[in-house]
Amino acid sequence: MSLFVPRFDDSVVVRDAAAEVVDGEPVAVRLLADSSAVGGALSTVRVTLARGADGARPHLHHNSAEMFYVLDGAADLLSGDDIVTAGRGDLVVVPPDKPHAFAAVPGSTADILIVITPGVERFEYFRHLRRIRLGEATPESLLEVQELYDNHFLRSAAWDGRR
Repeated sequence: MSLFVPRFDDSVVVRDAAAEVVDGEPVAVRLLADSSAVGGALSTVRVTLARGADGARPHLHHNSAEMFYVLDGAADLLSGDDIVTAGRGDLVVVPPDKPHAFAAVPGSTADILIVITPGVERFEYFRHLRRIRLGEATPESLLEVQELYDNHFLRSAAWDGRR
């Protein structure tokens, strides 16, 4: 077993007013700390979903675990072939190489703190998604950056059949 020890000199403080917000309705992503700011320890964002909004389609990470902490509302989370409904105060951690996805429960909003550890530079990934939504990049362009962001999309019958 290897132990990753992040190295950075100062505490990282991100003020709410200073955090960049990517998009808005129905999905807002607040960029909190990217991997380079914390010596590779983690990457963290806060995702706010409107009622019933989809957050991320099924994907996996080969090199990182992903933690979902529901700050408010309720979210459906795919973990492998299982769908877990998590409410305020619930925590779900998905290990590397396990398919996962998330969405607000139909009729509910969801506010989720998401942490990937060890970290991967992810802020530019969310900006890339914004460019796709604005028509400045194609959806297929995500396939070109899967390795860079360790974000590998896949199909999930369990997720597709949930609603």
